[in-house]
Amino acid sequence: MMVATDKVSAGNSKHADVNRDLVWRTIVKRSFAVVSYVTPAGEPRSSGVVYGAARHRLYVAVAPDSWKASHIQATGQVAVTVPVRRGGPLSLLWPIQPATISFHARAVVHAHGARDIGSLPAQLRRLVPAERLAVCRILEIFPEDHFLTYGIGTSLLTMRHPAAAQARVPVD
Repeated sequence: MMVATDKVSAGNSKHADVNRDLVWRTIVKRSFAVVSYVTPAGEPRSSGVVYGAARHRLYVAVAPDSWKASHIQATGQVAVTVPVRRGGPLSLLWPIQPATISFHARAVVHAHGARDIGSLPAQLRRLVPAERLAVCRILEIFPEDHFLTYGIGTSLLTMRHPAAAQARVPVD
C-alpha cells in the first residue's frame, strides 16, 4: 500500500516530462510576469510587467525615468516569476492556485532608442502600443542557472503535493 509520502516521492520521478523546451514554450505563451529587484539602498521591490519572449530572453518595455529602469540598471540582477493559470472552467468554481516558473536573471536596461523597434519580439510589439515603444527603454532579461517550476507538466491533483509538483530545470 502506498502512503501519501510515497506518492510524493513517486511523483518526483515524473519530472523527466518537465524539460527546458516545455518551460520555454510555456513562457512564450504567456505575457505577464512579476519582476523583483533590489534598490541601490538594498530595499526589495517587485512589479508586474507585460513581456514578450524570443531567443530565450524576455523583453519588457519600461518608462525611461521609471524606478524599474534606474534600479535594475544599477544592479543588473532580477528575479522573475511567471504565473501560469490552471484549471480552465474549474477555476471559476474553485480557487485553483496558478502554476509558476521562477528564475533569477541578468538584466540589461537598454538606453532609449538603442534598440530598433522592428528587432523586438512580435509578441511585445502586439502588447505595447507603438507610440509607447518609441519612447520607452527596453529591459532585456537573460535567465540564468535553473528554472524552478511548480505545477508545470503535472496534473491539478499532483499540485496538491508540493514535492511532486516542483521541478528544477537547467536554463541551458
